[in-house]
Amino acid sequence: MKKKYYITTPIYYPSGNWHIGHCYTTVICDALARFHKMLGEEVFFLTGTDEHGQKVEKEAAKRGITPLQFIDPLVAELKDMWKLLDISYDRFIRTTDQGHEKCVQKIYEKLFKSGDIYKSEYSGYYCTPCESMWTEAQLVNGKCPDCGREVTLQKEESYFFRLSKYAPRILKLYEDNPEFLQPKSRINEMVNNFLKPGLNDLCVSRTTVKWGVPLPFDKKHCAYVWIDALANYISALGYLSEDDALFKKFWAADLHLVGKEIVRFHAIIWPAILMALGLPVPKQIYGHGWLLIGGDKLSKSKQDAVKSELTDPYELVKRYGSDAVRYFLLREIPFGSDGEYTNEKLLSRINSDLANDLGNLVSRTTAMIGQYFGGTLPKRGKAEGVDGELVSMAEGAFGKVKSAMERLNAPEALSEIFAVVSRANKYIDETTPWILAKDESKKERLGTVLYNLAETVRICAILLRPFLTGAAGTILKSLGYSADAGFDELKFGGLKAGTKIEKLPPIFPRIDIKKELAEVAGLVKAKKAEKPKTEEKKVEEITIDDFAKVELKVGEVIACERVDNSDKLLHETVKIGEEVRSVVSGIAKYYSPEEMVGKKVVVVTNLKPVKLRGVLSEGMILCAEDTHGNLALVSPEKAMESGGSVR
Repeated sequence: MKKKYYITTPIYYPSGNWHIGHCYTTVICDALARFHKMLGEEVFFLTGTDEHGQKVEKEAAKRGITPLQFIDPLVAELKDMWKLLDISYDRFIRTTDQGHEKCVQKIYEKLFKSGDIYKSEYSGYYCTPCESMWTEAQLVNGKCPDCGREVTLQKEESYFFRLSKYAPRILKLYEDNPEFLQPKSRINEMVNNFLKPGLNDLCVSRTTVKWGVPLPFDKKHCAYVWIDALANYISALGYLSEDDALFKKFWAADLHLVGKEIVRFHAIIWPAILMALGLPVPKQIYGHGWLLIGGDKLSKSKQDAVKSELTDPYELVKRYGSDAVRYFLLREIPFGSDGEYTNEKLLSRINSDLANDLGNLVSRTTAMIGQYFGGTLPKRGKAEGVDGELVSMAEGAFGKVKSAMERLNAPEALSEIFAVVSRANKYIDETTPWILAKDESKKERLGTVLYNLAETVRICAILLRPFLTGAAGTILKSLGYSADAGFDELKFGGLKAGTKIEKLPPIFPRIDIKKELAEVAGLVKAKKAEKPKTEEKKVEEITIDDFAKVELKVGEVIACERVDNSDKLLHETVKIGEEVRSVVSGIAKYYSPEEMVGKKVVVVTNLKPVKLRGVLSEGMILCAEDTHGNLALVSPEKAMESGGSVR
């Protein structure tokens, strides 16, 4: 039976205005998930979005739209960012998913029936950005101890979870399972700051916030957003649903990887809820450090203070590639501790490790095989003394990499791989293939040297697959080897003599750091000087009579296919009441045909029909567009029959 591995990121509040700090946890989880899949394990990697609560409700109200209309484009934008970074999640959960909301209601019902939830009155201080409740004693200088922002005193009827009841069991959990919460400094923080002073029962419902999951036993109350959010780890597996096969297979989670600022929720509140439900707790919770910039945590509210650092993931990937951004996050930051981000550090890593070491090794090896053997891999002849160390290091690297990844230490794992890369570059200087090539009697030795180099490159590329998801496959293909090669193919000698080797250009071109930093500083300055789009172009006002000319109706997509010879267009068959229409939409980048079928959409039904790429379009499906140009369908917030009017 295959070993199971269940790994999660925290679910994200989709705020928009993304920066590189948002990517850190997810990139690490992705590398871990890919590594365990390559070990032959059955992996379930979960991420998603936290969409309920006061923040969303307020932001939507400001814009005069529904919370779902506000949140949908932001979720689409986050998914697009994960595609950009080649994140290989198995499930993306939204707390607005119907299955999740049903699960949350059943959890509340179970806890209420068991007496672990009771009604009382809440009086305390609430931080809206953190969705956190605090006592006066927990405030720091009268402000939120997590983010340092203002809090408001709130009083309302609420339901409470008996968190205090579980404090002794949580302390015992820490004592009996020292690996449960890591790094060890987080245990001291939880014990000294929360458990020893005494846990208060936890407010788990709100009456003043309507955007949330209504409690099944009291509809005027909504679930407190953190209980709602934490439940995603089991609702995503089908807990308390008709199909709980995934839950039975994968729970308890092997790893919840979270930022250190939310360890309290995961290491105290979440285990207590699971104990109350009679469920096993996760095997490990790891609270990693922050990505700092200028000595401070990089956050949305502080990005304006960043003078010349480019932190936008879209821009960074556009300039340097997904692999370079992933590599920096995985290699530069000491795992468990805070790490410093600057554009100069990123560029230095690209140049030193990726361009000079890995890129140089690959291009020199493939170029010499092309130059001296016509692009055909030579035979491996008799080994000489200098060969043994390289072969030994290449074959021994996997054990060291595996040990590091078992300790969640991606920087150490990458350091071990690049130690082999460095040794291979030194091997080139030691064996001097260009000198061997001048002596026909040394042809066999030259072949052995180049074979050893190609084979070392192959092994390093396989080991790099979880980390450099694009470059590793490119390297393997250039060697005539499968881009999907696994860890069972790491024995030295896997390449066959006679294989055609493709000469690769530099896969990570060297960057002129001084010039690039000047360009980046100019780009950042220009972006900050940009006027908001609303100021750049005045929108022409229309009257209610103008708007009344547009006929909008709810439609249901009953079939969908790609338009031939177009990578942008989808052809939808849309049912609008009793009528069926053909509609062509430029949304193929954002939705697959399979995703579209069954969706309720808003259609402009009185547009003049046109033909697009030879396909008749009898209307237009409405979408929302964010600041990055990403699209999301506009859909009714609640279930509506097709044919209904939109006004």
